[in-house]
Amino acid sequence: MSFSITIQPSGHTLTADAGESILEAALRQGLTLPYGCRDGACGACRGKVLSGEIDHGRAQEHALSDADREAGFALFCCAQPRSDLSIESREVRKAGDIPVKTLPARIQQLTLVAPDVMIIQLKLPANERLQFLAGQYIDILLKDGKRRSFSLANAPHNDAYLELHVRHVPDGEFTGHVFSQMKEKDIVRFNGPHGTFFLREDSPRPIVMIAGGTGFAPIKAVVDHAIAESCDRPITVYWGGRERVDLYQLAIAEQWPVQRSNIRFVPVLSAPGTDDHWTGRTGLVHEAVMTDFPDLSGYDVYACGSPAMITAAKHDFCGRCKLPESAFYADSFEFANDRLPA
Repeated sequence: MSFSITIQPSGHTLTADAGESILEAALRQGLTLPYGCRDGACGACRGKVLSGEIDHGRAQEHALSDADREAGFALFCCAQPRSDLSIESREVRKAGDIPVKTLPARIQQLTLVAPDVMIIQLKLPANERLQFLAGQYIDILLKDGKRRSFSLANAPHNDAYLELHVRHVPDGEFTGHVFSQMKEKDIVRFNGPHGTFFLREDSPRPIVMIAGGTGFAPIKAVVDHAIAESCDRPITVYWGGRERVDLYQLAIAEQWPVQRSNIRFVPVLSAPGTDDHWTGRTGLVHEAVMTDFPDLSGYDVYACGSPAMITAAKHDFCGRCKLPESAFYADSFEFANDRLPA
């Protein structure tokens, strides 16, 4: 059994399955409502039920009083529909709508996916969740007060763990620690979410995405979010690396066109090795985009990677390919004292 839910004042509609909370159903379908702990304790997801019946679930008294319930309020992280509903809630559509938090996290899993790329899964405390927009990043807080920034590779609807893609930087203080000393169950502290690299969902324009190396992380998050919300805008994703090993999650990206017919994926290698037996596109990844899209005037472009790639892409796309600068969204992985590439 499933129930239809209408969100006011936006008018967006979604479907909740039996046993699914309102928040879980919304996130699964790409609609982001405010939330915090996802455990009925903090009240951040509080909204009003305008019509229909719900089960309040595990909502705690200090977060939702009896008077609140009688007045029609609910905690959407644990409230489950018992009929079709109309609810009142604001929706998170921009970065400024989301509170920035400082939280601890446990290293749940470390997976070496390339000689110089480690995937880290972070597990938050049981009563905490991080609300974020797909494509944003977090700052890992080091003991000396420095920060290291890494993009989140998972989409908001899949937030049981936070996923980071970490490239080993020669002589890098934090990345050296990741590759030589970090262990599962270690504790780290982070602050976030940050950044303005996220999908502009109010735009009707087709999308071109370009990732270089571990710039794939936020692109992956944005694509997964677009799939979750059944985005029907044409999306073409380019992922560039030097050799085949640099495309460390190629199988995942190759599944996107299988899942959604509006998505096209193009891998590009700039210097494939003889052992790669590469038969795909070669050269610079942003030049592959220009070959396929000589006129970008009607597109939105999302680019993530090294400063050199971002600079070249913006210069050529906005100059030779007529892309409006306002339609170029980028996350440049700067080498700086307070920001390392994701």
